[in-house]
Amino acid sequence: MSFEPLKGSCFCGSVSYTLSGPPELSAFCHCTNCQRLMGCPFVHTIHFDAAHFAWTHPAPHAERLDAYVVPSKPWKTRFRCRACGACVASANSKTARRSVWGAHLERDSEGKITRWEDVKPTAHIFYETRMLAVDDDLGKWTGYEGKSERIA
Repeated sequence: MSFEPLKGSCFCGSVSYTLSGPPELSAFCHCTNCQRLMGCPFVHTIHFDAAHFAWTHPAPHAERLDAYVVPSKPWKTRFRCRACGACVASANSKTARRSVWGAHLERDSEGKITRWEDVKPTAHIFYETRMLAVDDDLGKWTGYEGKSERIA
C-alpha cells in the first residue's frame, strides 16, 4: 500500500521534515510533559515509525536544531528550531518512533491541515492530568489508547 508523504515544518520554516508512512498513533495528549514543554493544556501528537521520518532542511541538520533529553525519560529527545524555538519533533529510542505535532503539518490554501483524514486524532491520552475538560466523542484514556484504562 502506497502512502503519499506528509510534510511539516517549524513556524519560521528553517526546520522541515517529511513523513513517508502512516501514523501509528494520533491523539490529543494531556500529559504533564507535553503541557510544560509546549505551554499548552494539550497537544495533537502523531507518532510514526522512525524509518518513516526524515529531516528535509539543508544538512547538516543538527545546525538548525536544539535537542533536549527529558530527564525523567532519558529515551525521549525533543527537537526545537534554533531560529523560532518551535518544538517540531521528538525521538523515542525505546519504541523506535518519532513524534510530530499536528499544528506543524502542511496546510492547504484555507489553512486546514493537508490530508486531515489521515492524521486526525482518535483519542485523548493521559487525560487524568488534563488542565481542562474536553467535551467531544473521542475516548479519554489514562495512558495510551487501547493500552490503559478508558475513563470516558
